[in-house]
Amino acid sequence: MLIDLHVHSTASDGTCTPEELLEEAADKGIEVLAITDHDTINGVKELPNVFKDVIVIKGVEISAEFNGVLHILGYGVDPNNERIDQTLTELQDYRLKRNLIMIEKMKSHGFDITLEELKEVGNDDLIGRPHFASLMIKKGYVDSYDEAFEKYLKKGALFYVDKKRLSPKESIEMILEADGIPVIAHPYQTGLPDEEFEGLIKELKGHGLAGIEVFYPYHTDEKIEFYLNIAKKYELVVTAGSDYHGYNELKLNGETDVPFELGMYVPYRFVSDFLCRVL
Repeated sequence: MLIDLHVHSTASDGTCTPEELLEEAADKGIEVLAITDHDTINGVKELPNVFKDVIVIKGVEISAEFNGVLHILGYGVDPNNERIDQTLTELQDYRLKRNLIMIEKMKSHGFDITLEELKEVGNDDLIGRPHFASLMIKKGYVDSYDEAFEKYLKKGALFYVDKKRLSPKESIEMILEADGIPVIAHPYQTGLPDEEFEGLIKELKGHGLAGIEVFYPYHTDEKIEFYLNIAKKYELVVTAGSDYHGYNELKLNGETDVPFELGMYVPYRFVSDFLCRVL
C-alpha cells in the first residue's frame, strides 16, 4: 500500500502547508498520511480525519535529549491535550530565544539576518536551521545548504545553538498522556551499533515506547531486517515514513541530500498492527 507516516509542513521546517500536503497526497493516491512536525502540533489541529480518499493521522516529532540523534514520533495525539500543548509551546518559546541568539552571533560576524526575514522565509511559523540556510543562500552568504550547514549551522559549527529538549522518558510519557502512540523515528540516526541500539530499545520500551520506524529512505535491506526483528522481539508496531520536507534539502548525519519524495510503498502486513491501533 502507498502510505507516508512521517511528513513535515510549514508548521516546522517543511515547504508545503498542511493543506498542500493533503492535496499532494490525494493526487498521488496515498492512502494514509501522518503529518509529524518538529515539536509542534499547530499544523494538525484543524485538519480533518479524512481528506478526499486520504486517511489523515495527526502527529508530532519530538527531539529527545540524547548523545546523538533521537527523535520520537507521536501518532494520533489529542491536539487538545493540555500537557502536550503547554510543553510544546514552552519548547517553541525556547526555540525563539535560540534563534535570537543565533541572529546575534551572525551579526557579530557581519551576517545581516533578521527575525522578520526568517519569519518571511518560514511563513511566520516555527523557525529552524533550514530557514536560516535558505536566507543565507538568498543573501549570497553561502552557495548551498551544504555550505551553510558545514560552515555555520551544524552541531558544533560557528552559529549553532542547541535547542531545549525533553528526555526520552518525558517525550514518551507526554505522547502517551495525549493518547498517542510513541514510535522511534529513523533509528539509524542514533548511530549506535546493533547491540547498543537494542539496549536503547529495551530501555525505551520500559518507558512505554510502542513502535519503530522500520521503513525509511536510508534504511538498507539489512537494517530493515534487523529493525523488523527488533520490533518482533520487543512487540513493537512497525511504521514507514519518508521524512518528506517538501523542497528543502535535508542535512542528515553530515550529508546533504535531495528532497525525499512523498509516499512509500509498503506491504500492508508490516504496518497492519500500527494502522489497526491508530485508526
